[in-house]
Amino acid sequence: MSELFEAVDALVASRAPLPSAQERKRLRQAHGLTLEEVAAALKVRRATVSGWESLKKTVEPRGPEREAYARLLNKLAELYPASPPVREGTVGPSVLDTFTAAPAPTEAQTPPTGPAPGTATATATENTRINPGPPPAALAVTPATENPQINPGPPPPVPPTAPASTRTTGSTSTSRRPSARKAAPAGGPAGGSDPRCENGPLAVVDVDPEGQVLAYCTGGLVLDVPATSLPALVEWTLQEARLGQPRLAGPGKDADPLLVLTEAALERYGLPVTLTDEERLAGRLPEGHKVIKQLSRADWKLTKRGLGPWARIYRPAQGSERACVQLCIPSWHALDARHWGNAAQLPPADLARVLGVYASRVMTPRGSTAVTGLELMTALHPPTRASEPDADGRRHSERNPGSLGKEPVDCAPCEAPDGHPLLADLPRFHVRGPAEKLFEEAYDWARPMTDAECTLRHLVGIDVNMAFAVGANGLIVGLGEPTHVKAPVFDPKLPGSWLVDLSHVDLSSVKVGKEWVELEGDLLPSPFTPKGERPEGPAWYATPTVAYAQELGYEVRPLDAYVRYDNGRYLDGWYQRLRDAYLATMADLGVTADMAPADFLAAMDGYRQRDPELAIVVSAIKATVKGGLGKLRERPRGEGWRPGQPWRALARPTWRPDIRAAVISRTRINLHRKIVKHAAFTGQYPVAVLSDCVVYAANGPSPLDFLPYREDKPLPGGFKLGINPGLVKHEGTQSLLWGEEVRERFNAPELNLARYIKDGTVTDVDNGE
Repeated sequence: MSELFEAVDALVASRAPLPSAQERKRLRQAHGLTLEEVAAALKVRRATVSGWESLKKTVEPRGPEREAYARLLNKLAELYPASPPVREGTVGPSVLDTFTAAPAPTEAQTPPTGPAPGTATATATENTRINPGPPPAALAVTPATENPQINPGPPPPVPPTAPASTRTTGSTSTSRRPSARKAAPAGGPAGGSDPRCENGPLAVVDVDPEGQVLAYCTGGLVLDVPATSLPALVEWTLQEARLGQPRLAGPGKDADPLLVLTEAALERYGLPVTLTDEERLAGRLPEGHKVIKQLSRADWKLTKRGLGPWARIYRPAQGSERACVQLCIPSWHALDARHWGNAAQLPPADLARVLGVYASRVMTPRGSTAVTGLELMTALHPPTRASEPDADGRRHSERNPGSLGKEPVDCAPCEAPDGHPLLADLPRFHVRGPAEKLFEEAYDWARPMTDAECTLRHLVGIDVNMAFAVGANGLIVGLGEPTHVKAPVFDPKLPGSWLVDLSHVDLSSVKVGKEWVELEGDLLPSPFTPKGERPEGPAWYATPTVAYAQELGYEVRPLDAYVRYDNGRYLDGWYQRLRDAYLATMADLGVTADMAPADFLAAMDGYRQRDPELAIVVSAIKATVKGGLGKLRERPRGEGWRPGQPWRALARPTWRPDIRAAVISRTRINLHRKIVKHAAFTGQYPVAVLSDCVVYAANGPSPLDFLPYREDKPLPGGFKLGINPGLVKHEGTQSLLWGEEVRERFNAPELNLARYIKDGTVTDVDNGE
């Protein structure tokens, strides 16, 4: 009989009236329940419960779910009776007010506040689903700070106002759908207190086996994506996804949201999984592609580089408002394997983690690591700012002090690379010599080993951490155009290019500090040429090179110069941000700045295997340094260019070969100074130098077998083991017999062994280490 009564009760409940969607939401929120908790109790999806509360198109529950849902609502109604209605003419908040609030503002409508997105923190909101327990420690993204060894506490919680339906995964496994349904713990996925960017700087868009489009954000957050076309996806990103990153400097611009499209997402939105050879060479899809036509019909535009691996989709700005979304397409080779390793093959959640860590510590990627390195300079020193109010109270755009401005400047003729328009009048096959061309490049030098060195057993390579970033730190560079000065007096604080004869500098007798020391000059590379050869006459040099000649105790008398009186320490902030990003990521990998030499060497051994994803971030940060500096003198890239004609990069204010030359000059001089200090103290001389790697012959396989440490204290001014930029790490060790065999095999007694010291494999590839 009881079974019959229960069946009757269920039948009645299945037709029982339910309160309005507005009231259903009010009752749930009054009891502090999340959508996930209700869904878990009723054994339905979170999206199902959300549909039951939707004001736009309420979905009514059916069957046993309706009975259970009605029972829940009746119980909650007893606990939380409805408030009396607000009388007409009075002001009072209502559930409807909060539910139908205006959509999130666009990027430029609200000034950024709080920490940068991507710090992997979140609050327990009603529309978040999370796997059981907090995410593992390795998933936490700590922002770059002045002391990256100290992990700062979580930022303040974000108000639960995100309109996009969300989920959160607590691990980086390949499983795309979370299995449990719990409230988000502290330290989840939100991106800071700025509500426009609370879901982080980027999302990896994928399609699960059930056909649902998902956006994997930083910190494990997963958003349900309703968009069925690429134009709709862009609209959803700007209106609901709440992705982005606050500006890095006051007068700058907030970073546009970045969407990374997986192969499944490409198929869903009508894009090819891979490009044809013709499309790959062009770097874009043809203009007549159906998806480009869809964007055009929806009034979206593409930049000049079109729909390629790194595409920008935008509408023209109206006032200060921006409407722009950037796409990254890994299967179109957006993530160069030389710098991003196997990132393109990672599952969506793991790829979101890698890119999210990089974005939070460096910036949201804007293209290749080289492009991002250059964009970081501009983001930290925006070209313009708002002026003080004029007589009418209006502000105007003016040049931002300390920046490169918004207009390009011509370089000096000696700084111009071959084919530059400034050199159009030169004979066609003219080869410029040192007295016509500034040639500041990194070291590529080696020498035959001495008889004494041949009695030793090992060749040990050491590598300077972030050498080129250190070369940029504190460097005074020109901000404006050059001024030509005849027969100038050298000023070591004035950036520029100087024509001077340094052939008289003899490395056999130099000043080290305040004392003159005698050295075996033939065993040292010259600090004035990349090949380490002694200069034979006047040549063009950047300021740091000429200043070092004075430091060694020799007089310099320039014959000519192009100097820049408008100057400043433009790259300081750039160095500091990349330094902090590098140190914070290495600390996450177990290598910190306070380690003793032996402990540091042990910690560096196999550090990449501790967390291969964070190791990818380390490689990308290093590539950002080198690539960003390389972009300062970007050469033509096809496009029908002919010598003597301008190319596209020349139109950038950041096309500054003089700045690149100054950084490389200072980096090379910094390394030579340490080599000389080490030789003066120990009598040991390098066998080979390549860029920032130096190889010495030693009796043991460790750097500690030839570096002069006393009670864990290094030689002042010499090489010091450690993770901080400017200190050195172990690059690799090979036997001395290996070195002799390689040189004999290639019949090259001066083959640069520093190029192959890492693993002994003889190639011509510079891996950037």
